[in-house]
Amino acid sequence: MSFQGKRILVTGADGFIGSHLVEALVKAGASVRAMALYNSFNSWGWLDGLSCVGKIEIVSGDIRDAEFVRGAVDGMDMVFHLAALIAIPYSYQAPRSYVDTNVTGTLNVLQAVRECGTPKLLVSSTSEVYGTARSVPISEQHPRQPQSPYSATKIAADALAESFHLSFGLPVTIVRPFNTYGPRQSARAIIPTVILQLLSGQRRVKLGNVHPTRDLNYVEDTCRGFLALAGCKESIGKSINVGSGREISIGDLALLIARVVGVDIEIVSDHQRMRPGSSEVERLLSDNGLITSLTDYAPAVTLEEGIGRTVEWFRNPQVRERYKADIYNV
Repeated sequence: MSFQGKRILVTGADGFIGSHLVEALVKAGASVRAMALYNSFNSWGWLDGLSCVGKIEIVSGDIRDAEFVRGAVDGMDMVFHLAALIAIPYSYQAPRSYVDTNVTGTLNVLQAVRECGTPKLLVSSTSEVYGTARSVPISEQHPRQPQSPYSATKIAADALAESFHLSFGLPVTIVRPFNTYGPRQSARAIIPTVILQLLSGQRRVKLGNVHPTRDLNYVEDTCRGFLALAGCKESIGKSINVGSGREISIGDLALLIARVVGVDIEIVSDHQRMRPGSSEVERLLSDNGLITSLTDYAPAVTLEEGIGRTVEWFRNPQVRERYKADIYNV
């Protein structure tokens, strides 16, 4: 599919994956409207300072405001809906805010796309909807298990999107990325938190449970998955995984990062970084069979290469100034 001249809205464009997706769409020739969360500092999050910022239209508002969302969607050829609250630990503390943003916010997008007759909508889901794997690799048919308030709200958002397709014929694809990492990721995530500890000189690395495994995907690969599915008519009405097909434990991941940085470490258990026992997702490993059968998608960046790129990005002192590395980020 050619994105040249296509009018495309990205919600959550000021965030980690959203800002990378905006860059990819601009590079592909799209006319991008980027939705950023309103704040009184007029900050556009990770969009600030991007080389493509002068080529995009930025609208500041709130995904929870139905009228604002309707205005942002109007006139678009395609919508990528990424706006969400995603930090799992904070979802234990403020579950209502996750319902408001992830469920009501998604409903607002679905209603706006329906009213405006937008030709295609891609809704970003998460591998967390699967919970601990009952069988691996995890296909799209795997049961959905709400093991945290965050995953429960993403399951609800997915179900709403499915219902709008079945009830109203809405042209929606649910994109289900497994764990994405890379430059601009929040310090609450495992890879940035390890890197920031090491680059600040610490050698006793504080972690939660080190036994769970994750399927990790460099952010450029995740964006490639979004773009591949955007151009695939057969993806409409489906939920589709985007993963690497490789798993690694949290403990082994920390050791890999330490090797890339070039230091020896000791892993220390930190209780505040632990999920409640029954809420911990023990294993995630993607089955990419559906996306590879529908598109030419294939992961292009190995875990080792992606970790190397991410470490180099964090080595920049100006980057690290944007993070509070000495505070555990819930």
